Formats: sequence, C-alpha cells, structure tokens
Amino acid sequence: MVHSFISIKKFAEEPYSKILGYPRATNRQIKSRIKELEKLKIKSISFTGPTSLGKLAILGKGYVGVVVLAKKNNTQVALKIRRTDSQRNNMKNESVLLKLVNSVNVGPKMIDVSKNFLVMEYLEGEKISDWMNSLKGVGSTKKLKSTIRKILEDCYRLDQIDFDHGELSNISKHVIVGKIKSTLIDFESSSTNRRPSNVTSIAQAFFIGSGIAKKTQKIYKNPPKEKIIEELKRYKQEKSKESFEELLKILKLESV
Repeated sequence: MVHSFISIKKFAEEPYSKILGYPRATNRQIKSRIKELEKLKIKSISFTGPTSLGKLAILGKGYVGVVVLAKKNNTQVALKIRRTDSQRNNMKNESVLLKLVNSVNVGPKMIDVSKNFLVMEYLEGEKISDWMNSLKGVGSTKKLKSTIRKILEDCYRLDQIDFDHGELSNISKHVIVGKIKSTLIDFESSSTNRRPSNVTSIAQAFFIGSGIAKKTQKIYKNPPKEKIIEELKRYKQEKSKESFEELLKILKLESV
C-alpha cells in the first residue's frame, strides 16, 4: 500500500504538533522533539492506521505513547512517541524489553531509541479481531489454526525466558496479523519480575473467555472448556515442552 508522508519540519504547526506532543506540549517541547527526530534520522511521518487522534489516523495509542508510520532514511518504520502525560520518564526501559523479546524472535524488531521516541520495524497488518472477521470460505480454518499456533509459540518462548507481556487478556490490541509475519506487539506493560502467563492468557482469549473465543468457535470446533482449562493448569505448573505440545494437541493445533 502506498502512503503519503509529511516532512517532520511541518510538525511545529497544528494539527501535526498535537501528535508529537500528545496530549499537550509547549512550543519549546515540540521544537526539542523535532530535533530529537532529526538525530534519529526520522524524515517524515504518514497518517494512516485504524486509530484516530483528532482528525488524524495513526497506528495505535496507549498509556505510554502514540504510534505512527514514519520514514527513517528511506525505510518505513513504526515510531512510538512518548505521551507528555506518561508516567515513564523515557522510552529506554521499553526498548530494553523489546530487545529481550527480539532475542527469541518475538515482536517487531527494535531499531533505535531516544528519550521520547522508540523506532521499530513496521509490520503492515491487521488487528487479530479485524483479521478474524475477514476470514471466509475454504482454507479459513487452516489459516486460523496456523496463526493461533504461531502466536502460542511466541508466548511459549516468552514463558521460557520468564518474560510476561502483561496485557494478553486484551488480545485484539496486542496481536497483529501481517502479510510477512504475525506477532505480539506493544510491550509497554511487560515485566521480567512477574510470573509469566503468556500461553495461558492467549489460550484463554482464543478459546475460553472473550468475543474472540466465540469467533474461533464459529470457524472450528474446539474441545470442551473444562478440558482446555485442565490442560492449561498442567502447563502452568510445568511450563515444559511436553506440556506445551500436549496443549497444542488438545487445541487441535498439533499438525498445522
């Protein structure tokens, strides 16, 4: 998809300045942030995506920042802009967490970081809920099973390094299905100090508790919830490869 980009020099003016200093910023803060972007070699930003901020389309919005499509040199990247009302003083900690998940091939690749910005690989794709709504006809069961298995494997790898995403019960905001890869996104609430529950949270979201689970059930028939819960309890205790593979078998995902 072709996107039109606006030079960051124009971001000193409204409505674009609202994005750089969301929700409120002084002219001085905006100018300082433009200089910061120039150091990161971010040349322009495109307003595209499923979320709106005023009249501008963006890729996403959270408690810590807003995410937009940008260009670093001539490469398209996802740019996370720290909110001026964020409780985080900088983006450093999130960049460390993203590097950690990248070490087990999870998440968008971390590219660069500064005080107010995190530069990541841009993954063109859809939120999992939107993608599931578009699944129709022959092959949809196989596509869904393959995607769920890939996401569960990501979660298993995170469990193995004692890394907890923290927000996987709200799956629609944190799983993206892309043309190149499907993966977890948004690690701003993640921690290495909590007991990880990535596999159990995602499995519950897909098969037990949410609107997504109802959609899954419509596309392919799942085993009884009691059976899934029993297997999840076993996995939670052991977190072993064997218990993970047994879980995949119960969920009818072992031979995707």
